[in-house]
Amino acid sequence: MDTVGFTRMEDGTAADYALLDQYEQVQRAGVADRLLAELHQLDGGFGGYQIDRLQHSLQTATRALRDGRDEEYVVCALLHDLGDLLAPDNHSDYAAAILKPYVSEANHWMIRHHGLFQSYYYAHHLGGDRHARDAFKDHPHYQRTVDFCHLYDQTSFDPAYDTLPLDVFEPMLRKMFARKPWSQTAG
Repeated sequence: MDTVGFTRMEDGTAADYALLDQYEQVQRAGVADRLLAELHQLDGGFGGYQIDRLQHSLQTATRALRDGRDEEYVVCALLHDLGDLLAPDNHSDYAAAILKPYVSEANHWMIRHHGLFQSYYYAHHLGGDRHARDAFKDHPHYQRTVDFCHLYDQTSFDPAYDTLPLDVFEPMLRKMFARKPWSQTAG
């Protein structure tokens, strides 16, 4: 395997960075595969719910798809709880960080804040403030996030729901993560 000639980035040459870019392109091309593998890790995960976290993610995406949401939104719905295993205390931030270069600012904000907004449905049962999301009432994506949680996230724990399988969503996910990231196309 070829390697760069520097040990400090400031000493790198154009040839060094061209080589690293080649390796990065290979790494970037595998993101969809790694995300699908991570989704499979949610299969059977977590106790207490009537369905596992993978089924919850699929059900959330299925509801969004059937409601006519665009592919980007549907993929966000699919990946919204991706961080549940590795970052249970900030899973929303985890998923949002992965999605950020590939999605609109509105969808990024929605996923980043869905955990807090979702707490509306349970925080008061655990001594928390179910209205904590109201701190964002004036934000332009407040209602979008309320709607995501109400229409898709909090309703998607139903073992009797006709949930679509992952292979329905895989082409959407692959398409989204194959496109040039927003952060590299912005001016």
